[in-house]
Amino acid sequence: MARRRRRKSSAGSLGLVAGGVAALLVSAGIVAGMGYLYLREAERPVLDEQTLCPVTGPTSATAVLLDTTDPISTTTAIDLRNEFQKLVEGIPAGGLMEVYLLTEREGELTRTFSGCNPGAGDSVDEWTSNPRMVQKRWEEGFQKPLDQIGSTLGTASGAERSPIMAAIQAIKLTVFARLDERMPKRLIVASDMLEHTDAFSVYRNGLDNDAYRASSAHDRFRTNLEGIDVRFLAFQREGGRFPMTELASFWKTWIETNRGTFAGFVRLEGM
Repeated sequence: MARRRRRKSSAGSLGLVAGGVAALLVSAGIVAGMGYLYLREAERPVLDEQTLCPVTGPTSATAVLLDTTDPISTTTAIDLRNEFQKLVEGIPAGGLMEVYLLTEREGELTRTFSGCNPGAGDSVDEWTSNPRMVQKRWEEGFQKPLDQIGSTLGTASGAERSPIMAAIQAIKLTVFARLDERMPKRLIVASDMLEHTDAFSVYRNGLDNDAYRASSAHDRFRTNLEGIDVRFLAFQREGGRFPMTELASFWKTWIETNRGTFAGFVRLEGM
C-alpha cells in the first residue's frame, strides 16, 4: 500500500509540472501576442495634424489636373465624377493627393486639395487603436473634401486660353520636384486636351508634333517628367473636329518627348 501511495504522489507531481508548463506556455503566448500588437502599432507612422501625411513624408504622390476652362455635358460630368471617385479610393494609406484646377493663365493653378490618405478605421487594430476616431479622421480630412470636389465637376465658365502644357509643367515643379525621386508618382489630366496658347494652339497649328517642335512652346513648356506616369481622361466637346485617336497620339508623343511615362488616354462618355 505504501508503494501505491508513492506512485500516486509521483503521478500528482507530474500533473503539477505539466500544468505549470502549460500555464507558462499560455503566459508566453499572451506576452508574445501583446508584444506583436505593440510592435504593430509602433510601426504605424506618426501623421502630421494638418496634412495627415506621415511626418517622414508621403509614400506616393498623385496629382490631378481638372480642366474647368469650358463646361462639359452632364453625361461627361457624371463619368468624370465616377473616375475621380475610383481614383480617390485607390490612393493608398500614406499616399499624397493634390487636386488642381486649370486656369486660362499660363502656369497659374488653383489648388483645391492637398493631403494624404491617413487610413480608414478598418486599417487599424481595435486592441491598440480607436477605429472610430481613425475613421472620423479619414472621413473629415480626406474623403469628404474630395467628395465635395467631385460633386462640382462639370461646372465651368468659358475661357480664352487653355494652357495645359504650362499647367503640367507647373505641377511637376511645385508637386513632384520636391519629393523623393524614387517615390511612385502619377499625374491625371482631365481635359478636352485642346492646347490653346499664344505659343502653340491645336486650332491654329493642328495636332502636328513637328509644328509644335518648331514653335516657341517647345522650349517654353518643356519639362522633365521622368519617373511620372501620366494618364489622360479626355472629354470631347460637341462639334469637336479633332479625332480622339489623333489627340491621344499627339499627347503620347509630348509626354514621352519630355521623358514621362504615358499611362493611357481614356475618352469619357458623352459629348
